[in-house]
Amino acid sequence: MRLALSVRGASLNKKGKRDMIVVIPAYEPDEKLLRIVAALRQDTDYAIVVVDDGSSEAAQPVFAALPAEVTLLRHAENRGKGRALKTAYAYIAEHFPQDEGIVTVDADGQHLPADVVRVSEDWAQHPDALVLGSRRFTGNVPWRSRTGNAITRAVFRVSTGVSVYDTQTGLRAFAVSRIPMMLEMRGERYEYEINVLLYATRQHVPIREVTIETVYIEDNASSHFHPLRDSWRIYKMILLFAASSMTSALVDYVLVLALSALFAGHAYRLLLSVVIARVVSCFLNYMLNRKLVFEDRSRSSLLRYALVAVGIMAANYGLLSLVSAVLPLAIAKLLVELMLYPLSFYLQRKFVFAQEERVS
Repeated sequence: MRLALSVRGASLNKKGKRDMIVVIPAYEPDEKLLRIVAALRQDTDYAIVVVDDGSSEAAQPVFAALPAEVTLLRHAENRGKGRALKTAYAYIAEHFPQDEGIVTVDADGQHLPADVVRVSEDWAQHPDALVLGSRRFTGNVPWRSRTGNAITRAVFRVSTGVSVYDTQTGLRAFAVSRIPMMLEMRGERYEYEINVLLYATRQHVPIREVTIETVYIEDNASSHFHPLRDSWRIYKMILLFAASSMTSALVDYVLVLALSALFAGHAYRLLLSVVIARVVSCFLNYMLNRKLVFEDRSRSSLLRYALVAVGIMAANYGLLSLVSAVLPLAIAKLLVELMLYPLSFYLQRKFVFAQEERVS
């Protein structure tokens, strides 16, 4: 195993711009890995770190053919793309200056050397940003890739309020100083990259996109992405929020109807029903979201949640008063909840469970 760092001096070009380190996670690679490494070494002075993520013996000749100047890290067994990236980041944090940059590149030939350089150059001009190589999915693109990216793009936009055209791109550039944030991220496999974007929005890290070529070789046959298993990992946080919201909404719905019947004839029947039901359901929703969805460890989020909950409750009561005047309470309650659900998710993501940006 080669672990020693060899060539440093990875300047972006001969004009003295910021240094770059290329990270390539590789699982069962073929000659495409050798081609991208050769092209980058010919066209740039970038340092290159390759991670063998537990590939079989059949792939070892590919790793053996890497130039001696390439740093090779190994996993004894396959641990996933996210873990491979973290292994490289931890190594770089110990051996490279904080003001240098990292650009991640896939091993399957989807990223052209010219695009790697363009993304790196954009990061050099915006070193505080997370820069993405963004595909536009033109030409002969596999159906599952086009559809998967479209769905993820829409879900990401709704859940964060941030527009990112290519949420699944593996071509990304950021500062070495961002490594503590990158290592803190949950996820060991393909979900790691979407978690990075979600986390970046919470920490208010600028996200930039540089348009790159859309390249799929042999219908993306070399991809190790599992449509069902890995899609679940990618969408898990968003789906868990939906599940927690549905559970809390069901409790709220049942309590409003039950309490409304209990307080029949009372002058403030609707107000009492809404307030009591909302207090119970909001506490349940807060605990579920804090523990399972956003995995928030701070205590200050409780006060922020309370402020949002009061605002949502006031809006809920106001809308319910209007709608229930023309529709049965059971139907009016459902309509109001559907109207307020997107607002609740957005406020919790951007305000309640948001984290202050930390840059080491």
